Amino acid sequence: MTDTFAKTAPEATQPGPNPAPTRRSRSGFQPVRSIMKHALLILCVLVMLYPVLWMVVSSLRPNDVIFRDPSLLLNDLETGNYAEGWNAFADPFSVYLVNSSIVVLGAIVGNLVSCSMAAYAFARLEFTAKRWWFAIMLLTIMLPIHVIIVPQYVLFAQLGWVNTFLPLIVPKLLATDAFFVFLMVQFIRGVPIELDEAARIDGAGHPRIFAQIILPLMVPALATTAIFTFIWTWNDFFSQLIYLTDPDIYTVPLALRAFVDAQSGTNWGAALAMSVVSLVPIFLVFLFGQRFLLRGIATTGGK
Repeated sequence: MTDTFAKTAPEATQPGPNPAPTRRSRSGFQPVRSIMKHALLILCVLVMLYPVLWMVVSSLRPNDVIFRDPSLLLNDLETGNYAEGWNAFADPFSVYLVNSSIVVLGAIVGNLVSCSMAAYAFARLEFTAKRWWFAIMLLTIMLPIHVIIVPQYVLFAQLGWVNTFLPLIVPKLLATDAFFVFLMVQFIRGVPIELDEAARIDGAGHPRIFAQIILPLMVPALATTAIFTFIWTWNDFFSQLIYLTDPDIYTVPLALRAFVDAQSGTNWGAALAMSVVSLVPIFLVFLFGQRFLLRGIATTGGK
């Protein structure tokens, strides 16, 4: 009986062959799960890109076909929409592109200069009630533009700035975009304070420290500010509609709005063609600046 137990005990303790097929069966589901995940992501991308693709395709269709065919198949090629849209008004569409470029360039320069200086003050300088002023600045982010647009318009009207680009550029020189100030403050706080102390030992003051030490290290944050300012200003419609009433100084959003006429027929083909043209600068800026954009967000978000 002892011999029988000795023979049967090892057999009972030996592991069975079941775990190996279980591992193989689990690993067999991984390719299927990966395929389903990628298929879902591709479907989401197509859903988000469909309006843009439809706009591009519709800009090459005749007006009577645009809203009758929701597909992306192009049967009739109508390249004349771009020529009609470019010369639809008294001035060519290039005038409105130049006007938008002037406003965007002024806004970018204003935000880069003023917001970086304000951020350096909050991050490095010590002054009375600094935390309270910083909190008040952050609270301004929650103020919608509709709350402050009326007093701003009254002020700029008294200064004679209505129908000029000044109301769209000058406020940027006063660090009015609290979001970018906060973005740069977070970045500067991540820069080691020892660099400032070493420069101060060499006799450098705050202007020199800011210009020669902090600014060169702030390139990702500055690039992020420039890209966001470009996109937001280029697409801004409400502020430009309030201050710009002369068609000669219309920007791209106002020119696109002028295509829609409630009294006569709207040339939708020309409007969609110029909409495609207006998207090209944004696409190029994001294409060449996404490396700096991702680096700026990553380095400021982790501080």
